[in-house]
Amino acid sequence: MNHVFHRSARAEPPVAVGGDGPYLIDSAGRRYLDASGGAAVSCLGHGHRAVIEAIRHQAEALAYAHTAFFSSEPAEALADWLIDAGRGAFERVYFVSGGSEGIEAALKLARQYFLEKGETARTHFIGRRQSYHGNTLGALAVGGNAWRREQFAPLLIDAAHIAPCYAYRDRKEGESDAAYGARVAGELEETILRLGPGKVIAFVAETVVGATLGAVPAVPGYFRRVREICDRYGVLLILDEVMCGMGRTGSLFAYEQEGIVPDMAVIAKGLAGGYQPIGAVLVSSRIFEAIRDGSGFFQHGHTYLGHPIACAAALAVQHTVREENLLSNVQRRGDELRRALAQRFASHPHVGDIRGRGLFMGIELVADRGTKTPFDPEHKLYLAVKREAFERGLICYPMGGIIDGRLGDHVMLAPPFIIDATHVTEIVDKFGASLDASLASLAR
Repeated sequence: MNHVFHRSARAEPPVAVGGDGPYLIDSAGRRYLDASGGAAVSCLGHGHRAVIEAIRHQAEALAYAHTAFFSSEPAEALADWLIDAGRGAFERVYFVSGGSEGIEAALKLARQYFLEKGETARTHFIGRRQSYHGNTLGALAVGGNAWRREQFAPLLIDAAHIAPCYAYRDRKEGESDAAYGARVAGELEETILRLGPGKVIAFVAETVVGATLGAVPAVPGYFRRVREICDRYGVLLILDEVMCGMGRTGSLFAYEQEGIVPDMAVIAKGLAGGYQPIGAVLVSSRIFEAIRDGSGFFQHGHTYLGHPIACAAALAVQHTVREENLLSNVQRRGDELRRALAQRFASHPHVGDIRGRGLFMGIELVADRGTKTPFDPEHKLYLAVKREAFERGLICYPMGGIIDGRLGDHVMLAPPFIIDATHVTEIVDKFGASLDASLASLAR
């Protein structure tokens, strides 16, 4: 009898027993090409010897030391590496065990920052509709995923939400990218003024929107305008790069492609590529100095902060990404994947949009390509595609309710950085067959 409380209480998933590069292997010996990297986690795939050796070496030296008493060599080295990689953007790194923990820490640190400065009236956070920042209560509150929030809404702090930068759905006919970006960024200023200029703590946004919308980048200039608005009203900018950061979009940090620097950036997933659970909050000098020169103590903490084995694994992953020049491969294979998808679905009546950056791609599915009409949510097309793909040995990341929590389907692809051209072909061929089979089942 199985005693694991699985995500679905009505189904028993196959048991994964091995990995081989970008493939997972189950107990029956079936191989699955992990075209979503799990949840955009697996950047190196499985079995990388340098990472395994780093984990083994650290476990032999020191497994755990509580951060109330000690730091550790891997934590110090990883922090140094991340600060150097940020090229002056940040001063300190606060380690956590994952993305949701990172967002919680960032929210609390942002509030304490203003308390240290004496700006106690700042109590509001602003997020975006159809965003996702994690499943803890604070992360759900600033997030805008309607379906995930619904049953927990009475427990959530009150956060304001503005429109996402979702050009495929929301840009008006004839509106330029610049005009559209300025219009939706303008909602941030309007909301700050409505809540009170001295009452907003931070604006929280995914640099490239992940699970909820499916790899949606902002139009050029949007984040520069957001940065200007935040600076004008003294509001912190917290960028959630849990899913889109650490090389996934072709640059180490996704914000680099926007020409801005946030006050805090939250990273996880690709930081250690699934070899260990770890996340981090990258913190600017002004925030750290306010704590250091004020109370001197960040009133927060978890048991496994800065876990030595997790930090050692993450450092090995990041060294490998750099030494093997994998960001170039992300760019190259990302371009190939986009072209292959565009060619395969050039005239497909039910593929409305193909979007993303690097190896972070989303395909929005529609009932009518011309009108962008979504499928009836009763069909749960996104789940049908997931099932059909899994049967063909392909793992993808689907989501429903992307428009308003009920309507809209997308499928996201985020394969490991190590894929080659043959994997791109396999992904597109199997995904195409899975989509066709799913649509055929709707017609029956």
